[in-house]
Amino acid sequence: MSDVPFGFGPSDRDPDRDRGRDEGGEGGNEGPKDPFGFGNLPGGRQFPGIPGMPGMPGMPGMPGGGPGGFDVGQLGQMLSQLGQMLSSASQTGGGEGPVNYDLAAQMATQQLAQTTSSLTAAQRTAVADALKLAELWLDPATEFPAGAAETVAWTPTDWVKASMPTWKRLCDPVAQRVSGAWVEGLPEEIRSAAGPMLAMIGQMGGLAFGSQLGSGLGQLAAEVLTGTEVGFPVGPERTAALLPEAIEKFTEGLDRPASEVMIFLAAREAAHHRLFAHVPWLRERLLGAVEDYARGITVDTSRIEDMARQIDPSNPASIQEAMQSGMFEPQTTPEQKAALARLETLLALIEGWVDTVVAEGVGERLPGAGAMRETLRRRRASGGPAEQAFASIVGLELRPRKLRAAAELWKLLGEERGIEGRDAVWAHPDLLPDSDDLDDPAGFVQHRDTADPIAELEKQFAAEAAEAAEAAEQEKPEEPETPGAADTPEATDGPDDGSGKGDEGGSGPKA
Repeated sequence: MSDVPFGFGPSDRDPDRDRGRDEGGEGGNEGPKDPFGFGNLPGGRQFPGIPGMPGMPGMPGMPGGGPGGFDVGQLGQMLSQLGQMLSSASQTGGGEGPVNYDLAAQMATQQLAQTTSSLTAAQRTAVADALKLAELWLDPATEFPAGAAETVAWTPTDWVKASMPTWKRLCDPVAQRVSGAWVEGLPEEIRSAAGPMLAMIGQMGGLAFGSQLGSGLGQLAAEVLTGTEVGFPVGPERTAALLPEAIEKFTEGLDRPASEVMIFLAAREAAHHRLFAHVPWLRERLLGAVEDYARGITVDTSRIEDMARQIDPSNPASIQEAMQSGMFEPQTTPEQKAALARLETLLALIEGWVDTVVAEGVGERLPGAGAMRETLRRRRASGGPAEQAFASIVGLELRPRKLRAAAELWKLLGEERGIEGRDAVWAHPDLLPDSDDLDDPAGFVQHRDTADPIAELEKQFAAEAAEAAEAAEQEKPEEPETPGAADTPEATDGPDDGSGKGDEGGSGPKA
């Protein structure tokens, strides 16, 4: 698997380093030091450049520089790439928003055109048959019925086109905040004076993001095996998809028949669709965690100002030192770390449930199911499509330990409460295990074994309704007390005018 999915993250991912982090229980939720990072420095540090703009290779002292640290060849290459982006943008119409998705789609399809061929009728038939058989085998393994209304075979180019709306939803929040956070910190007078320039920089940022996204998607599309391998369905709703070309390449490294591999992957695809089709809040909650993270992206402009005062324009070394200091890096807040923790836990629960259901549904029917299950676990641990995608967008490193713990939790829950009780946990997000529960799957299952999830949910709804009613009662404005008839002066004595009307006017009690 490749290490740089979209070209946004660091290019020096070290499996040994990642393994150490996983075993130590650290990492995974820290967020990117430079989301959508542009360029890399020695040791994996990111060259920040201008937010929303591509990296600038060939700066003094950068790797590969020529005499004096300046590489004219790299500068020419950068300008050539910039010209290509501008030319492509004019042909695609530019696109709206912080990322030029038209350019991204064009670059990805052009990149794939050299290696992608049309699918044969036999490949399409094999996909349809595998998904049909997988659905039958999954029926006894879960309470959720089949969720896919259509089954298709995709080429990598088909995957790019079908998934682009999803990438727009995922990338927009982060790209918008990354490209705009530093502008928001500028004084109003500077923003007003630099209005046209800021607009141009924003357009260039969209081109840069679009170019990197297109290159990354082209690379990722050649590796994905199914429409849900990134952790959730990226294509049209209720459309189950397999990519025969990638599956054939994947099968070459396995000692299993191609038909067996196809069915196993079809079962995973079908299980994902069952879960997302019958847990309607799941997709929005997952995407919402990315948006929660993005809302917290800010850049400390006061720090930039302080660093700028220390830069000597005549000394290139001081400029490079300032750029390497990370002054453009967004500062990860506690709220962002919490959002990443929720995202990692939810992705682990999804993967763990699918892993468990597929193992129960096809384990006894496919001799090599156990071996393929372990192969996919190693694939994820070394940086599978899901790991690549979320590492690129929010800097999240999915820890294999969490995935294994989630699978163990769902397995134990099924053994203790049966399939119905296990799947009932998806009835409401508040019933799901949290990160602490994944550290102690047996403890969560023991707690769930003493309580009915549905009854607990109903009790929670009743408590919430009572709290809402109490809050509404407290907020209700108090009506001014109207003096009672017996308390009014007219009621007691009546007007002292000798007319006797005080007792007849209805103001007081009649004698």
